[in-house]
Order: sequence, then C-alpha cells, then structure tokens
Amino acid sequence: MKGTTKKQRYDVLRKEYDFKNLKEGVRGKYAGEFNKNSNIVLLEPEVAKAFPTSKDVNKVLKLLIKIAANRHES
Repeated sequence: MKGTTKKQRYDVLRKEYDFKNLKEGVRGKYAGEFNKNSNIVLLEPEVAKAFPTSKDVNKVLKLLIKIAANRHES
C-alpha cells in the first residue's frame, strides 16, 4: 500500500459502520446447509503424510475403485 501510514493500513473498518444496530449473530446458522453440500473427510496423520493433496487422495481412491470393480467382474 504505497503512500499509506501504518495506522491507515490496520484501520480497515469504515467510520459509517454502526455496530450498535447490529443484531446478535446465530452460531452455526449455516452449518446444516454446509454439511449437506460438502464431503469433508479427516485423514489420519500418516495417511495425510503419504497423500498430501486432495488430488493424490482422489487418484488412489479411484484406482482402488477400479481394482474392486475388476475383482467383482472376475
């Protein structure tokens, strides 16, 4: 941020924001909707170390699906 002082960089809220008129937020308001539209899986540390990206995990899982399908066809 060229030409700004240190104070200006950290003061990102506008003066016209009136926090007195804000209502209380609702914790977890969208959690149910999020859970319906996502598929998050937590990997154990040793698995995450072996497959560090979602691309790696998906590649291996797709391979396992093919192997399982071939075993059922035989």
